[in-house]
Amino acid sequence: MNAQEPAPRRRGLNTPEELLTVPQVMARLQLGRSAVYDQLRTRQLASITLGRARRIPAHALTDFIRTRLDQEAAA
Repeated sequence: MNAQEPAPRRRGLNTPEELLTVPQVMARLQLGRSAVYDQLRTRQLASITLGRARRIPAHALTDFIRTRLDQEAAA
């Protein structure tokens, strides 16, 4: 991707996809580093790897929270 290419877009929206770092996800979920990496390792929380950096698409965090709420409601 060069400087003239637009940022990736999600599901036909007109806004670029936001990528979050693990510390940002930790703060939003109020979880520790190990807990977030456990969710990534078990693929309950989707992520991408850019070189050595792990990034979580904002929609993946939203989907994770929605899934957990649905599971809690069904229990």
